[in-house]
Amino acid sequence: MATATDSDRQPQGYFPRWKLKTSGVIMPEERLSWGQTAVSGLQHCVAMSGSTIIAPLLMGFDPNVAVLFSGIGTLIFFVIVAGRVPSYLGSSFAFIAVVIAATGYAGQGSNPNLSVALGGIVGAGVLYGVIALIVMWSGVGWVERLLPPAVTGAVVAAIGLNLAPVAVKAVSANAFDTAIGLATVLIIGVVAVAAPGLWRRLPIILGAIGGYLLYVLFANGLGFGKPIDFTQLSAAPWFGLPNFTTPTFKADAIFLIAPVAVILVAENLGHIKAVGAMTGRSLDAYLGRALFADSLATIVAACGGGTGVTTYAENIGVMAATKVYSTLLFAFAATVSILLGFSPKFGALILSIPGPVIGGLSIVLFGLIAAMAGRIWVENKVDFANPANLITAAVALTAGAGDLTLKFGAFTIGGIGTATFGAIILYQILTSPLARRAE
Repeated sequence: MATATDSDRQPQGYFPRWKLKTSGVIMPEERLSWGQTAVSGLQHCVAMSGSTIIAPLLMGFDPNVAVLFSGIGTLIFFVIVAGRVPSYLGSSFAFIAVVIAATGYAGQGSNPNLSVALGGIVGAGVLYGVIALIVMWSGVGWVERLLPPAVTGAVVAAIGLNLAPVAVKAVSANAFDTAIGLATVLIIGVVAVAAPGLWRRLPIILGAIGGYLLYVLFANGLGFGKPIDFTQLSAAPWFGLPNFTTPTFKADAIFLIAPVAVILVAENLGHIKAVGAMTGRSLDAYLGRALFADSLATIVAACGGGTGVTTYAENIGVMAATKVYSTLLFAFAATVSILLGFSPKFGALILSIPGPVIGGLSIVLFGLIAAMAGRIWVENKVDFANPANLITAAVALTAGAGDLTLKFGAFTIGGIGTATFGAIILYQILTSPLARRAE
């Protein structure tokens, strides 16, 4: 892998000067023409929009607020990493299961216990920030030892499996809902496999649109289901302030949600490694800053009613396809997201998405989370002939899927927390020098 040049190590200012380049690979400190920058930035905005919008809906958050804080969080990240790490911060799916567990959210409409969830997300952001400061002080080696691929994959799979019942319930009310949910799943699959060009990278948002139109046709048009009420959409103004919410801090919720910080660290570490590999330039020196930026963005978002945020694989995909890594694209995409956050009309449109369509999206997204574990294990050549790896994964998967809950007095740890901490602790025990001597 190529190393950073002298100019990279000794920048002439805090931010790059973004030299104009119109062809070939565009590196983070380079830029396209301003017109191409705007168009490419919009492409990144579209790429993140599907998941960033769906995640708050699944937790009962206001999508306007989530999109607004995704833009603000991306700008926070941009400033803290000095404009040298290309990344968009969108709604993190790692929070969905623990937020639902902490709030008892029923799966549709606004979450009545939203403020409690926000307090837990702030707690996760604080824990994340502490980890980031330790990484900035001591380096990344201990993170890689504490979260090897065997552990990271097991925790990621546990999150997806823990969410599975929520997705199935959303499409199980009646035969019509089931049909719409499965049709949404099919549209997503066809787009992901057969759509041309850039469209293939937008299966979630196109699946949502396709499922929505089918629902309108068969429910509003033919009367097979409960019709969508467009009254709120018609009444919503084009511009206005989002519905901000402040957090409420409860120990149980914080203890349940805070462990998600471990997943965010692993996601951000993977992002830095992936972008470094694509650009041929190690970005490890910025990992501590990136972690801290993500933690701060998560805290800021939760203080106003937004979801926790994380780096987005969708945007990595766009960079891989275009070979354009200019960080200015993400500043532009963030600005567009902030503007969308101030459009109640946009939020009302998102909130009108029918439950079974969201359920179909959930089946795919939650399944992809679980399946991502397989990718982590395969790409890192995790050896399941090693009992330490095998038992760690087995216990984490069962604890997550079965929602194994542990109670310590007033504190309760749900299945995600049990799987996360259990995988970390069990792996360290099974790979300890004492265990190796006993072999």
